[in-house]
Amino acid sequence: MLAWASRLAGRAVGKRDEPVYPPIDTQTVLYVVGDIHGRADLLSHVLGAIERDWNARPAARRFEIYLGDYVDRGPDSAGVIAILRDRMAQGQALALSGNHEAILLHFLEGRISDREWLDWGGAATALSYGVNPAREPVLSAALARAIPLEDIGFLKALRPCFRYGPYFFAHAGVLPSRTLEEQQPDDLMWIRRPFLDHTGPLGAIVVHGHTPNTEAEFRPNRINLDTGAYATHRLSCLRIDSDGAALIAS
Repeated sequence: MLAWASRLAGRAVGKRDEPVYPPIDTQTVLYVVGDIHGRADLLSHVLGAIERDWNARPAARRFEIYLGDYVDRGPDSAGVIAILRDRMAQGQALALSGNHEAILLHFLEGRISDREWLDWGGAATALSYGVNPAREPVLSAALARAIPLEDIGFLKALRPCFRYGPYFFAHAGVLPSRTLEEQQPDDLMWIRRPFLDHTGPLGAIVVHGHTPNTEAEFRPNRINLDTGAYATHRLSCLRIDSDGAALIAS
């Protein structure tokens, strides 16, 4: 992991003071959280930062948006899902689907093999639900028994995207050749290029994760909040309000 994080350090990211992002209405504050990957500890810290920020700068309403990849690689995928289920039950949050949630569902449905899923970092998810992959002859069946039905329901109910005013939220990004209304779930959860290479307008400021950097990436047409939490120990959170968009945690 340290080697991986070291490689990320060389990636160019947008300078934070260059783009100017549009405001939303004065009554609303959005908090947007990047890829969590099993780091329930970092998620708890970010929720604390959200509370402190909200207490300092409240508005009439607030809403949290989570950009996907809650499971795999980090040590507590089960804990992350439990926290997000609670936030959504309180009516204050929306969780989008990442490619890792889609892969987990495919695995539980028997559409990919044990080895394929483990190659995506699934062992950490299994262990978080009390299932040891080394001891299970049919891992998908053992995991399906261990995951609460409420968590399965959570995974199946995840949306691929969300729009609020001049901002569009998706796990991976969008296909630039399609309008935002024409986007397909596979692109929203999986795309990298040509999205990352596109420098023109996209129909909205796209806020996404999926492609990790050591710092949040700010471009004129998009904001990338995936800071590789499971390896860098940095989970990013963006505040969007009537002043535009700015980080409150990373």
